[in-house]
Amino acid sequence: MSQTTTIKKKKRKIDLLVISDIHLGTYGCHSKELLRYLKSIKPKMIVLNGDIIDMWQFNKRYWPKSHMKVIHKIIKWISKGVKVYYITGNHDEMLRKFAGFKMGSLVIDNKLLLDLDGKKTWIFHGDVFDVTMKHSKWLTRLGSHGYDLLILINAFCNWVSVKMGRGKISLSKTIKNSVKQAVKFINDFEKTTAEIAIANGYDYVLCGHIHQPEIKTIVTEKGSVQYLNSGDWIENLTALEYNEGAWSLFQYKDEDFPHDSEEEADENIMQMSNDEIFNQMLSEFMVSGNKEDLSTGKAENKSSEKSALSKMITITF
Repeated sequence: MSQTTTIKKKKRKIDLLVISDIHLGTYGCHSKELLRYLKSIKPKMIVLNGDIIDMWQFNKRYWPKSHMKVIHKIIKWISKGVKVYYITGNHDEMLRKFAGFKMGSLVIDNKLLLDLDGKKTWIFHGDVFDVTMKHSKWLTRLGSHGYDLLILINAFCNWVSVKMGRGKISLSKTIKNSVKQAVKFINDFEKTTAEIAIANGYDYVLCGHIHQPEIKTIVTEKGSVQYLNSGDWIENLTALEYNEGAWSLFQYKDEDFPHDSEEEADENIMQMSNDEIFNQMLSEFMVSGNKEDLSTGKAENKSSEKSALSKMITITF
């Protein structure tokens, strides 16, 4: 218990956190692990680089309390004035029509250009390079459902493996790393990203989408660029952290984050309709917005912003 208290009090300060492919609303999302990580850090700026909420899968009516707590944690940061950029991905592509939306310290967009200590930084999700995504969306959706089934099978296998005293395995990672076509796709993705970044004179290029965490320098005939991928919270449980002028790749390890009694109370799964999810999320945003108005002492009329947010969430769900 004392260990948990220490983690809550002594939060690591991070200049910039980049996280992607959380896939809230799916069985494979490691929301509790993510929540433990988020509670352990104090970021100055956050980039949610796509596929945060998996809007393709909401017909399952699956929304655990821990998923809502992740949303609540992000909203809490926004209410405190932490700059949060939500970069859209393919699984939350419905938000792309709201590119340019701003509310308090929250910004929704399709890509982001930052200056980090004089380094030009290009951040985007990465599905723009996915030919299958652009030309055969139905096939991609079918693949997504198959991937989700694989995650369910993987969860059962891991439950059995843990009971037998063995470690966890990732079937999806094993399959991905052993299939030549998948390996080629990842290599082509990284090469294409790097070539465009170099042509535009960027120093850093950050993506998500392919669930392959990475930090490496890619060199071509026309120059070099530092390529970074934040991975995901389905298979790898990773995030990118920028602090004091340097990038690092965080990887979650269960032994580093003791569980607490409050977390155990959240084991129950909430089977919610889309309307119920919408109402709860909208309520969280509205409460956050009201707290922000009170804390700043401003009596600004934010009804137009909140109306736009309400419309956005309504269309999404």
